[in-house]
Amino acid sequence: MQHDEQYKADSLSLGGAVAIGTGVMIGAGIFALTGQVAELAKGLFPVAFLAAAIVAGLSSYSYVKLANAYPSAGGIAKFLEKAYGKGLLTATYALMMYFSMVINESLVARTFGTYTLRLFDAKDEDWLVPALGVGLLLTAFLVNIAGNEWISRLSLVSAFVKIGGIAIFAGAGLWLSGFSFESVSAANDATTPSLLASVAIALLAFKGFTTITNSGSEITDPHRNVGRAIVLSIAICVVVYTAVSLAVAGNLSLGEIIQARDTALAEAARPAFGNAGLIFTVVLAVIATLSGIIASVFAVSRMLAMLTDMELVPHRHFGMPGRIQTHTLVYTVVLAGLLTVFFDLSRIASLRAIFYLIMDIAIHWGVLRHVREEVEARAWVVLTAIVLDLAILGGFLAVKLQADRVVLYAAGIGLAVIFFGERIFLSRTVDQ
Repeated sequence: MQHDEQYKADSLSLGGAVAIGTGVMIGAGIFALTGQVAELAKGLFPVAFLAAAIVAGLSSYSYVKLANAYPSAGGIAKFLEKAYGKGLLTATYALMMYFSMVINESLVARTFGTYTLRLFDAKDEDWLVPALGVGLLLTAFLVNIAGNEWISRLSLVSAFVKIGGIAIFAGAGLWLSGFSFESVSAANDATTPSLLASVAIALLAFKGFTTITNSGSEITDPHRNVGRAIVLSIAICVVVYTAVSLAVAGNLSLGEIIQARDTALAEAARPAFGNAGLIFTVVLAVIATLSGIIASVFAVSRMLAMLTDMELVPHRHFGMPGRIQTHTLVYTVVLAGLLTVFFDLSRIASLRAIFYLIMDIAIHWGVLRHVREEVEARAWVVLTAIVLDLAILGGFLAVKLQADRVVLYAAGIGLAVIFFGERIFLSRTVDQ
C-alpha cells in the first residue's frame, strides 16, 4: 500500500507544530482535570501539576532523541519499530498509544459538552453532553478532510486565543484573590498513593506533546524542529497550568473545587468576575476543546495510517471511497464517539492514564535497551523516566483498586484484546 503523497513535506512550520502540541494539551487538560487532580491531591493539587511537568519533561527526552533521529509521519509507531522490530511488541504498544490518544479525544469531546451546557443552564440534561461531544468529533473530521494547511492555521490562531485568554483568566484571578491561596493552605490529608495518582492524572495535561511526533515528516527541518516543538509546547503549558491552578486555588476553597470537579475553572471565575467571568471561561473552554480535538484527530489518524502501511494492523475499506488516511479518520472519530457516549470524564481520564503510562515505559525501555547509542541518549535520564512512570502508575492502580475497579477491568480487557488480536492478525499475515 503506497499513499505517501498524503504526507506533504514542509507543510507544517515550527509554529504550527507547537500550536498542534499546545492545542492538544490545553484542549482538555487544565479545563477537565483540575477538579480530578484536586480530589486526589487535596491542597497540594498545584504541586501535582508541577510534579507532572517534571515527569513530562524527563519523559520527553526519549521522544526528542527518537524524533531527531527518525522523523516520520508515523511518529511513535516508527520509534517502536526501531526499538522492537516489526512484530508483536511494536504492534501492541503502538495500538496502546493509538487508543490512548483516541481516549483523549473522547475526554476533550465530553469536556466540550460539559462546558458548553454551562452557557444554557442545562445541567440536568445528561444526554446532551455526549451528543455535543459527538458533534464536535464530526466537526473535527470535516476540518481534517480540508487538509494540513487549514489545520495548521486554525491551530495557530486558536492557540494564541486560548493561551492569551487563559493568561488573562490566571492573571486577573491571582490579582483579585490577593495572592491568597485558600485551598492550597488547607489541611492536606492525601495519602502517598493518591498523591502519585494525582500526578498520573495531571500528566495527561502535558502528554499532548507526543502528537507532534506523528507529523515528523511534514514539519520543516524535522531533525531539529520536532524536538524544538516538543520542548516549547511543554514549556508553554508549564507556565499556563501553574498560573491557572494557583488562580483556582485563590478563588475557591478545596471543597468547592472538588464539588465543581469537571468545570472547576468556570466556577473559579465566578467569585472574581461574576457571570461575565463564567461566560468568558466557558467560551474559552469551547475554543480550546474545539482546536484540541482537531489537532488530536489530525495526528492520531496519521499514526493509524502508518501502522496500516507497516502492515501491523488489519484494514477494511467497508465500501468507503478515498485514501487510507480518510478511512483512518473515520475509524478514529467513530471509536472516540463511542467512548464519549459510554464513559464519563473520570473513567475516560483513568483509562488514558493506564494505557499511556504502559506505552511510555515501553518507549523508554526500547531506547535504553536497543537504540540508546544510535540516538545518543543518556541512560540515567531514561532510567529516571522509567522509575517515575512506574511509581505514579503503581500509585494510580492502588487508588483505583480501592475506588473504581471497573476502570481496571476495562483496561485489562482492552489490553488483552489488543495483544491477542494483534497476535492472531500477525500470525495469519506471516502464514500468508
